[in-house]
Amino acid sequence: MSASQSKINLLDLDHRGLREFFASIGEKPFRAEQVLKWIYHHGVTEFAAMTNLSQALRARLPEIACVELPRVLREQRSADGTVKWLFGLPGGNAIETVFIPEPNRGTLCVSSQVGCALNCTFCSTATQGFNRNLGCGEIIGQVWLAAQRLGHQRNGRRLITNVVMMGMGEPMLNFDAVVGAMSLMRDDLGFGLASKRVTLSTAGFVPGIDRLRETLDVALAVSLHAPVDAIRDQLVPLNRKYPIAELLAACRRYVAGRRKRQVTFEYTLIDGVNDQPEHARKLVKLLRTVPSKLNLIPFNPFPGTEYRCSPPERIDAFQRIAMQGGLVATVRRTRGEDIDAACGQLVGKVMDRTRRQQRHLQKLAIEPAEALR
Repeated sequence: MSASQSKINLLDLDHRGLREFFASIGEKPFRAEQVLKWIYHHGVTEFAAMTNLSQALRARLPEIACVELPRVLREQRSADGTVKWLFGLPGGNAIETVFIPEPNRGTLCVSSQVGCALNCTFCSTATQGFNRNLGCGEIIGQVWLAAQRLGHQRNGRRLITNVVMMGMGEPMLNFDAVVGAMSLMRDDLGFGLASKRVTLSTAGFVPGIDRLRETLDVALAVSLHAPVDAIRDQLVPLNRKYPIAELLAACRRYVAGRRKRQVTFEYTLIDGVNDQPEHARKLVKLLRTVPSKLNLIPFNPFPGTEYRCSPPERIDAFQRIAMQGGLVATVRRTRGEDIDAACGQLVGKVMDRTRRQQRHLQKLAIEPAEALR
């Protein structure tokens, strides 16, 4: 075990956890607020530089704690301004994180697991298998590193305005670490993002949706991708465990009593699979029961896939039917395609994946993907 592994990584602690940590070592809990500001507002990770801490505490902290971040292995910049990072983790694993700049906002797409166990057939990440969950520090560390490398507060303007848990992995299957990291994204002493600017995207893990509603106020996105179970079973094997009717009921519960709250439904358009007019009409009927908006995503090909992107005219027709049916429907513009940073293309580096993937699913009472398909 390395010296840093025997210490507490303060990035693994949210606001409450940090207060409890300082109380446990005999310090006043308000030290947590001081340290949070140093780490997240000022980008300082060396305790010696945290000058409003006592000299004795600054000397003691390196012996029991650390601020350990993922390693930047590679940074790629797209012609359209998109930035993708490959972050290295202990054990030889690596994850990918993407920043997407737009005129009025900047969105950071963050990973929650090393690989993914759900094996959605249209997603490149799924081909990598699964190794492990990320810790809270490894999740919030992606945001911290991106903010530092981008110059987060540039000319008084915040570059990262939105964070979406849409990178590698299923966030609901790493619930505690993801919630801890999202709490730091929202905390005024962390990154101070509004609830509507932090989004968790799920493939449809129903118990997690209900648990999230009782735990933290953030935006919810659902990877739907089909209006009927027969097609969704093929694209998202988890649907066999939690079919569309159960999923939409959970979505209705999530927004109930929350003023102006909507669920974003993500729908990847795949040629000849889910992009016909009858699919659009069924989708309209389905989503009328949930306060929602529809995000149509042109499929992004990856090596080895048999799927193809729907032609532009079919995407336009699908959107037109959805809007005529009363849905708010937008088409996501593909970004970062030249650096494989588009939706569904993140792969990273996943070690020793097969048996761990099966154990992880069985622990969560989900059948391995091979049995679901």
